[in-house]
Amino acid sequence: MLNFLPGSLLYFMSTALLIINTVLWASLISIGGIIKLVVPFTVGRNALTHLMNRFMWAWATCNGGILNLLADIEWDIEGLENLDKKSWYLLISNHLSGFDIAAQTYVLRNHIPMLKFFLKRELMYVPFLGLGCWALDMPFMSRTSPAKLKKNPKLKGKDLESTRKACEKFRFMPTSIINYVEGSRFTEEKHRRQDSPYRYLLRPKAGGIAFALSAMGEQFTNVLNVTVLYPEVFKKDALYEVMHGRLRKIVVRVKVLPVPEVDNKRYFSESSYRVEFQRWLNQLWLEKDEEIHQLMIKHGAPTEPAKETETAN
Repeated sequence: MLNFLPGSLLYFMSTALLIINTVLWASLISIGGIIKLVVPFTVGRNALTHLMNRFMWAWATCNGGILNLLADIEWDIEGLENLDKKSWYLLISNHLSGFDIAAQTYVLRNHIPMLKFFLKRELMYVPFLGLGCWALDMPFMSRTSPAKLKKNPKLKGKDLESTRKACEKFRFMPTSIINYVEGSRFTEEKHRRQDSPYRYLLRPKAGGIAFALSAMGEQFTNVLNVTVLYPEVFKKDALYEVMHGRLRKIVVRVKVLPVPEVDNKRYFSESSYRVEFQRWLNQLWLEKDEEIHQLMIKHGAPTEPAKETETAN
C-alpha cells in the first residue's frame, strides 16, 4: 500500500499506471478487431471475441491491482453468490463517478460475462475507441430523431430492428449489458435542477431499459439491480479521490430480478403503458434510495433527510 505517500505523487502514479494499463489492453483489443475484420468464418470471429473479452478481464483485474496498490480499500460487497458467467444479464445501476465502470467491472469480472454497453452508432467511427468496442461486440444503436420520423413515418421501428440485428450474436454468447438509467453522473447541482424526489439519486429514465428489453428481452436471464456507493466521499468525485489515495470504502450491492416483459408496440405508442413501466422503475429507485440511506448510516457517513417520493413520471 502506497497511500502514505503525498496525494499529488499518488495522483501522478495512478494516472500513469491507469493510462499504461488502458493503452496496453485497448491496443491488443484493437489489433484483435483488425484481425477480426478479415476473418471470414463465424467460428473464428467468435473465438477472437472470447479472446478480446479476456483482454477486457485483464484490464479490469489490473485496475483492481492498481487500486489496491494506491489505497487501503475496505470492500463491502453483497449479492454475488447467485450469479453465473453462462447467463445473460441486463444491469441497471446508479451512477456516481467515472470510477464506477472500473469498480463494477473489477467486482463482477469473475461472476458474470464482461460488461458491454449500448453505444451510439457515431462512436463506431471514433479512432481506436470504435474499433475496440466493435471487437468486443458492443452493440451500436442507430436512433432515429423525432424530426426524421416526422418527415418519414416509415422509419418508425427501424432503429429497434437494427439494434435487434446487432444483438443477434448474443444468442450464442453469454452477455451482460449495463445501463446507467439516470442518464448521467450524480451531482448536487443536477439533483437540485431535476428537483429529484430521491435523497441520493437522480430521476431514472425508463426509455433506455425499455429499448434494451424490446431489442433482446427474450435473451436476458435476469435483470441485475446494482447499487454502487462510496460513503465517505459521496459528494465528491470518487475518481479524483481514489487517484489521490483517499478513497477508503467501496460498497456494491447486487440484486437479481426477473426480466419484465415489454411490449414494444405498446411502449412506443401508448403513454399509459409507458407510465406503468416508469412506475416499476421508480419503485426500484425508491428502494435503492432507502438502501443507500441505510448503507450511509452503517458506514458512519453523513445522511440526507427523508423526502417525499413520487410513484410515476
